[in-house]
Amino acid sequence: MTTLRTPGPTLGVVGGGQLGRMLAEAASPLGVEVVVLDPTPDCPAAPVARDQIVADFDDEAGIRELAARADVLTFEIELADQDVLERVSEDSGTPVHPKPSTLRTIHDKLVQKRELEDAGVPVPPFREVEGADDIRDAIDDYGAPVMLKARTGGYDGRGNVPVESKADAEDALESVAGPAMVESFVDFEREVSVIAVKGDDEVATFPLGENVHVDEILRETIVPARSSEAAAERAYDVARDVLEVMDGRGVYGIELFETPDGEILLNEIAPRPHNSGHWTIEGAQSSQFEQHTRAVLGWPLGSTELRSPTVLTNLLGDVDEEQRAELGDIDRLLETPGANLHWYGKRQVRPLRKMGHVTVSAEDEDADVEALLETARELEDAVTFRN
Repeated sequence: MTTLRTPGPTLGVVGGGQLGRMLAEAASPLGVEVVVLDPTPDCPAAPVARDQIVADFDDEAGIRELAARADVLTFEIELADQDVLERVSEDSGTPVHPKPSTLRTIHDKLVQKRELEDAGVPVPPFREVEGADDIRDAIDDYGAPVMLKARTGGYDGRGNVPVESKADAEDALESVAGPAMVESFVDFEREVSVIAVKGDDEVATFPLGENVHVDEILRETIVPARSSEAAAERAYDVARDVLEVMDGRGVYGIELFETPDGEILLNEIAPRPHNSGHWTIEGAQSSQFEQHTRAVLGWPLGSTELRSPTVLTNLLGDVDEEQRAELGDIDRLLETPGANLHWYGKRQVRPLRKMGHVTVSAEDEDADVEALLETARELEDAVTFRN
């Protein structure tokens, strides 16, 4: 039996970026307080969280302070140190969800792919890279191009390098500058994602989202995805299989490839709320951030049902160099029915930096997603950081 009192439980979050900000916004109506740990003073989550501890993501003293103030720990960035979290949790008795063991698996893409393949999750052909010859061998076996990936540290496309020919192998490996793996290049029909939630003896999935990336950075998410019913069901099955491998409660962003013949292949996993799930704030009965809060606390999960078709578009820095963040010409966005602006509170804008997002939701469930997508693109095109 779940009981709520004042003050309510405290969620300690490693990371205070936009995910921490939206997590704190979702936790507050539930009576849950949030304390974040982030190295940037007055980080994006600070204005809406109860407090911020200014410390690096792997600062053991800072994480011990966070654990002392929290009922449960979680993280909104994979730069959290799994060994520190594990040690602090054991010493303090403050649980961590998802478990540090899951973060350890996710941190290394090669380890991740091996564990998932061993569990029967469909993944593109891959291999470890110890030298440029391994890339050339992959081109022989998989065909060109192939995708070279940094095993650790990459996100938002960072650390992913397409290799078009054997002659490019040396330069590509040098650009990754660390341990690497290589995958076959998937000829996909579309990229999709399942935002899945692992609760206390229950699992839930949000409706399938279709993702549009440019230069490896997410630009748009369309819900429901323009996939066949059979492909969508296969995606949910793969997502549930992935959750079987993951240890600990919380939201998982599961990125997938849908091939022209309807096959579903795993791309990558984020053991936290994901950019492609931000649409859920307006588009679903409960958001991914509310679900993450519920899950890590061990509370019953909410409904993940679709409210209405929704399109998300990211607001990225359209500048040539770093400057003060000022988003101009937002009047049309604010005046458009069904449009919602989310500003992340970052003080500086850089080229392609995620500064906020916009969702456009329909009035009824039978709305045309193509029209929503067109509106979202028009609204995104109308605003700018250039001054």
